[in-house]
Amino acid sequence: MTETWKVSIPCTRAEAQTLAADNLFVSSADSTPTIVASELDVKRPDEWMIDVYCEQEPDPELVGNLLSLSPSAEYAGLLPIVTIVENEDWVTLSQQGLEPLRAGRFHVHTSSDQPSENPKLTNICIDAGQAFGTGHHETTMGCLQSLDQLRRSGHRFRNIADVGTGSGLLAFAAHHLWRDAKIIASDIDPIAVTVTESNAERNAIPLGNGRRHIRLVQSNGLDHPALRQRAPFDLIIANILAGPLVALAPQIAAASSAGTVLLLAGLLSRQKAEVVSAYVREGFRLKHSRLDNEWPCLTLVKSKKYGWVRKPHRKKSPLASDYFGEC
Repeated sequence: MTETWKVSIPCTRAEAQTLAADNLFVSSADSTPTIVASELDVKRPDEWMIDVYCEQEPDPELVGNLLSLSPSAEYAGLLPIVTIVENEDWVTLSQQGLEPLRAGRFHVHTSSDQPSENPKLTNICIDAGQAFGTGHHETTMGCLQSLDQLRRSGHRFRNIADVGTGSGLLAFAAHHLWRDAKIIASDIDPIAVTVTESNAERNAIPLGNGRRHIRLVQSNGLDHPALRQRAPFDLIIANILAGPLVALAPQIAAASSAGTVLLLAGLLSRQKAEVVSAYVREGFRLKHSRLDNEWPCLTLVKSKKYGWVRKPHRKKSPLASDYFGEC
């Protein structure tokens, strides 16, 4: 019988998300492990667990690197727990506790569960795996509900960006809500892009460049040429962490025009003021804030006086350049 090895290590949510996005720590393994991140207790939203499933016994280098990437556990003197799971039972185990959920008009379930037969609900199938965003955390739930509310309030979007797409869930939801839109979904992690591609196939989501399609790119923030070319967007979704959200504020503002709606999540309540301030400085105003436990989901709008203007490409004479510099 085939054996699968599991390495478990407690961590904070921020550490779990960093581990899932960083594939350097698996470099000592012959094959890429499967990473499953889970919240231990909804009443303690910062307590998470990383489970790494390997096809062979993890060597000390891998175990040591796992511990070094969870400073909170290392500081507390906690060691990774290594166990054996028989015959790929880890696939079932990784889905345990992920009950189907309802968020707005969306019914999110794993492949172990049946889709809803309610014609008023939209089914999206997302399995736990190597990318964040199964929909079972308050941040993703808040984004799904906020997207649904935007649609119910009459918003129409034709050019959408999902920055830090994870599993692709929010991009898929946007596709169902605004069928004619062009959507681009990006993630800094190449594994997340691969996972999203697989999830798109599972959910019959068309991938491509045109309207009614989702394009996938690997990008650090909005650095990818395809993102810059498609700007300005009328809806930008970013469910990441507070630090990256603050750092990306100038990039996101540069990819926005007057009236652009911005959906931000992944921050804690105590980080809300810092995140909002970063975007107010870039010309956004806070329109709505949804709170689930300690996790706010922010809806902001770009003010008209900060509208996006494409710089004209002009032919400069040498004399003009000499006196006035670049136009």
